[in-house]
Parts: sequence; structure tokens; C-alpha cells
Amino acid sequence: MTTRGRLVSRLLALLIAVVGSVGLSALPATAGDTPTVPYVALGDSYAAGQGGGEYLNDCKQTLAGYPELLDSRKHIYLRANASCSGATTSDVIDTQVSALNERTRLVTLTVGANDLGVADVAAKCTADPTSTNCQLAIANAQSQLVLLAGSLSNVYTAVAAAAPRARILVTGYPYLFETHTPCLPTEAILCQINNATAALNQTIAGTVAAMPKRVNITYVDVTRAFAGHGIFSPDPFINATGDDAYHPNVKGYEAYAAKISTALH
Repeated sequence: MTTRGRLVSRLLALLIAVVGSVGLSALPATAGDTPTVPYVALGDSYAAGQGGGEYLNDCKQTLAGYPELLDSRKHIYLRANASCSGATTSDVIDTQVSALNERTRLVTLTVGANDLGVADVAAKCTADPTSTNCQLAIANAQSQLVLLAGSLSNVYTAVAAAAPRARILVTGYPYLFETHTPCLPTEAILCQINNATAALNQTIAGTVAAMPKRVNITYVDVTRAFAGHGIFSPDPFINATGDDAYHPNVKGYEAYAAKISTALH
């Protein structure tokens, strides 16, 4: 072998040794390794994925739910999905927070609508917009907002205490219907329902903003992701009929997952 050949061989051997050392000690975890972010999902039917296909259990969780979609992201490991259809803020504290621990690094939470009976409002008002039941349902939901703020604060405090090292992402809810601005007379009841959702989202966002700075919590607004995709639109992200009415469909949950993923960066 020539002098030049011996020199090249030595350099290659040195390079292989260096790369091998780096591969053992400094490279990030591969797909076969344990994911780096233990994740727990909490909340109601919107967190469970109701409306996204076949139910996995009595809580109406589906594979299309945003917790499952986030689990497929690199370095996120869904350690527990405690979300359940019908859950209220009290249910989250009483039955879901126990899924958290000090190793949890990511928590998502969608809750609050059931405290106000928003699904009941939508059902009664779309069935008969002029009925007394519709107006009473809207008034009752609005009257509960002050109480909801306190309940949400209790939930966020409990989550932060159970998972003190976690990042907490709290989502809002999409508007169910597409309406004009200003609202047309024929859309009056649809605008009232959307306004109820807006008030709910404002309460959630305001409560998140009021949490102590030591709590690593962020509000995730999904309304823009659903814009143009409400019930009765050409490309709806929300189911209009059946047992899953007023819940996102597969595209809707993909929109949820995309917004949450953006918030993580």
C-alpha cells in the first residue's frame, strides 16, 4: 500500500471511531427507543374523539381522537388517555387527574362544555329555534359561566399539582355553524349558539391566563382551524346528525391535533 493509501486508511479508521462514539453517546433517541415525552390526555368527548369512528370503549374514545393522533408524533408517547364522553370539570378532578404523576411531561385538556350543557343547547335550538326550551337552554348556559371559571381554575390547579413538571395545553371549542358578519336574520339562532361557544372559549382562555406564572399552561384556540368547515358547510369538520352530532369528525380531530402540535413548537 502506498504512503497516501495508508494515510487515507488511517483517516477513515479515525472517522469511523469518532462516528461510532457519537452514535453511542450523543445521538437522539431512535424510533425504537422509549419516546421522550410522556403524555396524558384528559377531558370530555372532544378529547375522547367521539364522532371520529368506531368506539374503543364506553368513554367513546376513537382512534381519530387528537390524543391518538398526537401519539403518532415523534417523541410523544400517550401514556394514558383518561378522557371520557360526558365528562365535566368535577369528573376530571374526581376520576381523571389520578392518571397524572411527576413523570408526566405533557397534558392536554378539553373540558367545560358539559358544565354548561352546550350540546343540549345545540340540540334543542336546532330542533326548534323558536321554542321556549331553546331560549331557556341558552340563558341557563350563560348563567353558568361565572361558576365555570372557578371550576376550571380548580381543574388546572389540580392538574398542575399532580403533574408539576408537565406542560399543560388547554383547548377551546369550535363554532358549530358558519354565519355571516353581521348575522343575517335567518341565522339568528345559529349566531346565538356560536356566541355561547365564544363565551365559553373566552372563559376558558381567561381562566388559563389568570393562572399563576409557575403553572406551565397554554390556551389553544381551534376556531380558525374550523373556519369554513362548520355544520352544513360544503366540507364540514363537525357531524350534523346521529348520536355524534355536534362533535368533530375525522377531519375535525386532525385540525385539533394540528393546532396542538403547533402550540408545542
